[in-house]
Amino acid sequence: MRSLSELVNTEDPGIEKIREWIRSAVNDCVLLPPSAEREQVLLQTQVTMRSTMGAIAYETGGVMIDGGWLRLLGSGHPTLNRTLPGWNQKRSSGFYLVADDAVGGFFAINGGALGEDIRNMYYWAPDSLDWEPLKLGFTEFFVWALSERLAQFYEPLRWASWREEAATLSGDRCFGFYPFLWTKEGSVTTSRREPIRVQEAYDMKVDLLQQLSQANPEPGGARSATKPHR
Repeated sequence: MRSLSELVNTEDPGIEKIREWIRSAVNDCVLLPPSAEREQVLLQTQVTMRSTMGAIAYETGGVMIDGGWLRLLGSGHPTLNRTLPGWNQKRSSGFYLVADDAVGGFFAINGGALGEDIRNMYYWAPDSLDWEPLKLGFTEFFVWALSERLAQFYEPLRWASWREEAATLSGDRCFGFYPFLWTKEGSVTTSRREPIRVQEAYDMKVDLLQQLSQANPEPGGARSATKPHR
């Protein structure tokens, strides 16, 4: 395990590159102030400040992109009251959760459980039960999130008043949809939506997937009731 002195890099900090990317961003991006726990967060995350993820973990309380639609976890802040290592504790295995969005989608770095492309980003969409490869590393993902490609990616998951409604959410809440978006009956325009805790959205989906897997033990059986990938 690397010490704090090995992880703190003041000569070439990643936060300078992050600020440069934000200056030319298409989407608005807010760097929340870091918490008093940032040293412990960096130690637990075990990435240097020179990296994009390490810079976010140490120099910010989290990052809010596109009006808070997308949230990247850092050292914690009242607006985003989850830390990067804390959110992963007893929740991830073979992957590392790093971000989530206003519709209950989750982003993770693959540690081997999601595919052979270790260290690449995956998305667990609210309209799918399968993790989808993004073919991006974390830094590429951050730059991608600041670009026009974010709106293109989310087009099927947005509705006319999404921006106004998303602005009312804290970083620890997302919209829950009923019927669920991954069912054939679910839709962002016709399903009833209401704010729920992000933790509830994640844990509920894990529980549902386990129930479906038990009910459909054959390979791919749980997918029969879900929508195809976007």
